Amino acid sequence: MLLKLPTRAPVAASLLALLLAPVSFSAEIFFVATPLTSGEFTKGIEGPACDRKGNIYCVSYLESANIAQVTPSGRTKLFVTLPKGSTGNGIRFDPNGSLFVADYTGHNILRIDSISKKITVFAHQSAMNQPNDLAIASDGTLYASDPNWKNNTGQVWRITRDGKTHLEAADMGTSNGIEVSPDGHRVYVNESVQRTIWVFERDNTGALKNKRVLKKFDDFGFDGMRCDIDGNLYATRHGKGTVIKLSATGEVLREIDVLGPNPTNICFGGEDGCTAYVTEASAMRLVQFRVDRPGLEWARWKR
Repeated sequence: MLLKLPTRAPVAASLLALLLAPVSFSAEIFFVATPLTSGEFTKGIEGPACDRKGNIYCVSYLESANIAQVTPSGRTKLFVTLPKGSTGNGIRFDPNGSLFVADYTGHNILRIDSISKKITVFAHQSAMNQPNDLAIASDGTLYASDPNWKNNTGQVWRITRDGKTHLEAADMGTSNGIEVSPDGHRVYVNESVQRTIWVFERDNTGALKNKRVLKKFDDFGFDGMRCDIDGNLYATRHGKGTVIKLSATGEVLREIDVLGPNPTNICFGGEDGCTAYVTEASAMRLVQFRVDRPGLEWARWKR
């Protein structure tokens, strides 16, 4: 039946048009994880990091020495195989597109040219326990967490652009996830066994000082961490199967299920920087979920 409205009732006509308009179900769903890969990695799956084109790089592809390149659609192929005696863990890109890899068995920070795939030792430090995860500041300074799992202790190292290493913290617990704030003034470090997230101030040389607690938890562990452009911190909860989103003041804003109990690390990519990629060791795969604000490293690619 055709409903006719008097011309002197424009408001009613507009309301009717709105009610009769097709309903759109295209509203995006945030913070709900879905699998991206399946069955191609070992339980050592870690990394991850995105390049300028949105490809994701993860370690332990088929074998522990392999690094994979994964497209945003989930297609996976071998990128490089690390030299004998090296095993990769955390990965970061510098502004020029080189990959830096924490080589925990070789006590190295490796640099890989993304075009030639040439692998070189950027920094070696025999006093490192086993470099685990990496963070990078906008000026190219690297920071490496360095846990000693046997003794439940750890360290934090600063690696300058010339490859020199500087011990910044020697009295940590099992230091693991590490990240630099968007303004470059703070460095976050978590301790897996002690379940604590610390924040350091970063001076104009890149050195760390004034360590203080950001947040302490009563259960489950921690692994990798990444910031979004607003300075919120996404941290993987190893053993709990979630990623938590914390404000810069340590308030837990959200918790996201990642479809497996042992998330190891996280990065951001996608066309708009709002896709989070998480390595999950139990199912040995990458999972993904959409977020409401872009990741910090993605934003750096756009500068």
